[in-house]
Amino acid sequence: MTTKKKELAVCLVSGGMDSLVCAAIANSEYENLAFLHLNYGQKTEIRELESFKKISEFYKVPKNLQKIIDVSFLKQIGGSSLTDDNIDVKKFKGDSEEIPDSYVPFRNTHIISMAVSWAEVVGAKRIFIGAVYEDSSGYPDCRPSYYEAINNLIKEGTKDGDIRVVTPVIFLKKDEIVKKAIELKAPLEFSWSCYERNDKACGVCDSCALRLRGFKKAGVVDPIDYLVRPEY
Repeated sequence: MTTKKKELAVCLVSGGMDSLVCAAIANSEYENLAFLHLNYGQKTEIRELESFKKISEFYKVPKNLQKIIDVSFLKQIGGSSLTDDNIDVKKFKGDSEEIPDSYVPFRNTHIISMAVSWAEVVGAKRIFIGAVYEDSSGYPDCRPSYYEAINNLIKEGTKDGDIRVVTPVIFLKKDEIVKKAIELKAPLEFSWSCYERNDKACGVCDSCALRLRGFKKAGVVDPIDYLVRPEY
């Protein structure tokens, strides 16, 4: 059994499956965790916040180390189907190399910047983020090269220069993420991936499709409720 590190680690927890598994990995490596969540006017903000609270409780994160930040600026500028009421969430049309309109402009940089500021205050040296590259929607701020660049920036722009963002699931496929969740006994029933609905997952947006396909490949039944469960 690996001895856990006693240092504090910050986890970015959206409430989605990838961030849940990332938090589970951090929990397996660190004794002390701090969870950060952003409300930015996304269409599933209510359900994502509910997921964050349940996941925080599951991992026994102290209230003073749970941080919920309002970044309504991202809603104000729009430009994404996740935040802009004038842009509908699209149905999954198969794998594509194009960046989808669910991409929120430069979102991860805003999130990471806030996490780095908080990490400096609470003394954390590692920030865990559930970015996925190979089996994601093709977001530019989920690329390995992006995290190399952001870590160089953090080194240059912080007091001690020793804070790093780590991406433990970045090269995993969705079915591998599901299997990792099972291995680490992560509460998949608390996670929420849908881009559109807060009551039942739609089952047809990009995120639902990738999630359902991952569960199918892993041979596991997804425990959350769906409006429809197509075969992908």
